[in-house]
Amino acid sequence: MKRKERKLILALDTGDRQRVNDLVKLLYPRVDYFKVGLELFTSFGPEIVSQLKHQGCKVFVDLKLHDIPNTVGRAAVSLAKMGVDMLNIHLSGGIGMSRAAVEEVRHYAAEQGVAAPLIIGVTVLTSTGMTDYSSMGYTDTLERRVVRLAQMGKEAGLDGVVASPREAQSIRAACGPDFVLVTPGIRPLWAAKNDQQRITTPKEALDLGADYLVVGRPITAAQDPLSAAEKILAEMEGE
Repeated sequence: MKRKERKLILALDTGDRQRVNDLVKLLYPRVDYFKVGLELFTSFGPEIVSQLKHQGCKVFVDLKLHDIPNTVGRAAVSLAKMGVDMLNIHLSGGIGMSRAAVEEVRHYAAEQGVAAPLIIGVTVLTSTGMTDYSSMGYTDTLERRVVRLAQMGKEAGLDGVVASPREAQSIRAACGPDFVLVTPGIRPLWAAKNDQQRITTPKEALDLGADYLVVGRPITAAQDPLSAAEKILAEMEGE
């Protein structure tokens, strides 16, 4: 698979339709990739995806699908029918569920003669620190679990995973150069940490091997979102 270009994805983590419209109007096309998360999707459904696609945006629908294989496969196809560019599943659902999503979406895309969206697996949320992780009963290290889930995702045929930049190098070593790494938990030095635990700056994330950087509040909560986005893009571009 051809290595994906490095991109900034803006997280539209809001249920405010006007706020979404304002951000897209302000930032597009300097930022052309937008993440539709659980709050936004449950507020407006497929309509918000259609709106963003009509405006020319690329869309990552972040629903972390997790259910029995048949249900996840069908749900993933429903998202593919919306024309999304990226969707994700939660790897804790297992390899059978992961394979179902891959097989169903790629079968649909081949049948329709369209490009399949990237299918990405969520490993461990970047809001999860060691205290929460240990309380779940896991005995291996957090990084080892992330890498093991990433390897399972690759075996299932996924295009890549969502993971903290702090695990990016280990995933890259285990899964190879073409495996796509989508990294939330990006916090420039000038931004607040918020509820994220395993974070890095944009430059650090890219240096560690990330392909896509997902950034929300450092841009959306800034007094000047366009200026904040420009600063992050400049850092990504090595300026």
